[in-house]
Amino acid sequence: MICDLFNKQSLTRHLIPLLLCLLLAVETSAAPVTVRILHFNDLHGFANPARQTRAEQPLGGAARLAEAIKRHRDVPGLLLAAGDIVQGDPWANLVQGRSSIELMNLLKTDAMVLGNHEFDFGQEQLLRLIAAARFPVLGANLSGIPQVLPSASFARNGIRIAVIGLVTDDTPKSSHPQNTVGLTFASPLSVAREQIARLAPGSDLIVLLTHIGHDQDRALAEALCGTKSTVRLPVLIAGGHSHTRVDQPLTIGNCTVAQAWEYGKALGVVDYTFEDGAVRKVSGRLQEIGASLGDGQPEVAALVDRYNREADAVLGRKVGRAAIDLVQQGVRSRETGLGNMVADLVRETTGAQVAIINGGSLRTGLPAGEITARQVYAVLPFDSYLVAVKMNGRQLLETLEHGVSTVEREEGRFPQVSGLRFSFRADRPAGHRVMTATVNGQAIEPTKEYTVGTIDYMAAGGDGYEAFGRAIREAGDFREYGGSLLSSRVVYSDPGRFLRDIFIDNALKRSPLTAVVDGRIREVR
Repeated sequence: MICDLFNKQSLTRHLIPLLLCLLLAVETSAAPVTVRILHFNDLHGFANPARQTRAEQPLGGAARLAEAIKRHRDVPGLLLAAGDIVQGDPWANLVQGRSSIELMNLLKTDAMVLGNHEFDFGQEQLLRLIAAARFPVLGANLSGIPQVLPSASFARNGIRIAVIGLVTDDTPKSSHPQNTVGLTFASPLSVAREQIARLAPGSDLIVLLTHIGHDQDRALAEALCGTKSTVRLPVLIAGGHSHTRVDQPLTIGNCTVAQAWEYGKALGVVDYTFEDGAVRKVSGRLQEIGASLGDGQPEVAALVDRYNREADAVLGRKVGRAAIDLVQQGVRSRETGLGNMVADLVRETTGAQVAIINGGSLRTGLPAGEITARQVYAVLPFDSYLVAVKMNGRQLLETLEHGVSTVEREEGRFPQVSGLRFSFRADRPAGHRVMTATVNGQAIEPTKEYTVGTIDYMAAGGDGYEAFGRAIREAGDFREYGGSLLSSRVVYSDPGRFLRDIFIDNALKRSPLTAVVDGRIREVR
């Protein structure tokens, strides 16, 4: 209107006002700006390219990941890590995660959310790792560690970004229960709503950096951005925990849901383009971290090599051979040869009638060929020792039911077994999925007593296996002493020898190792 008025007057007389109008018009239609969110998750200390079979091309590698990050930094933005960075491969485990934090610092990480496995070395070591980090460590729904912040705010390319960390509230069960004593984990959804309400007035983009699993991320997006949404800002949910490969982010209302697989094998890239204060475009993708990235960034390669030398000095010795590829893939949803081999070893060592281990305790596989101790430590990274417990049939059946209760989400609780066979239906309600279960060809009897071999993590209630604890306490004489579980219901316990060391002894005696799938677990469809 003002400009129209000036246009009707003498151009010479009103030249200056006209120029002002033109300048105002330019300012009110600002050029589009883009910010880029780079994200990865579930690194688990795997700093070297890896493969599970001889036929696969190695993927991952911290130096190559660093090169990919460098190439994508042509657009201003953030680099975020969605948890479980420090625990897994010996590259990180032998120094209790210190190498992983050094790597994150070199990558110039902007923020990280805690994963459940960040607690695996105990709270004192976690505090040391947080102190060494040159970036904020987040967990808005965690109470008990003041050094863990609820959120962090950034400005990139004129866009204000609030990053909120959410860790799984199942952490007391998905890390060893003793590692989270004194801590509380609130519902991620309720805390997300509170934090968004607090940060929205000063933000253009909200990032929920989560370690709760892809299914839970999608549920979070539905609750926040679905048909009854009250969240008006764009929300990116960059997740971890379930090791899900999301090649193209999902869109639910104004929420975008992404996850970047596992072990540094992919980098997530999400671009937000803003114009006149509003989001005009969201695009995302995964970049696979492979040989096309060459040798990667030299500074990161030097860090990886330094800790490799330390790990190889301790664990580089050859301990046997694998006759076939012993593949980890599938241990969270079905019977596998590797799972059978390890479960058999648990049963044999403890002298139990049956053995049950959680699939999540097996973190990678063994390609056919020579086996080193370092490879075994990558397969079985946890300080787990063996326990055998007297259980009645009802408790044993409850244990199997719990193991298959979330098979559709491929969680770590899925059981790998020895000495028993069972069938289940995944389309039935949790708690009513086991169809048949036998020991030595005989149906499991609810009142009959069985000895069950397992690992101390499960015996202590890890992954939600509470039936073991009830069985141990039945005699009324349960106690803990020097890290050992003591009860007249515990018939075997050896805290001085970890499962991975038993595996190495077995490899030395029985190589070449082989394994078969023989119908112990059957899904009825």
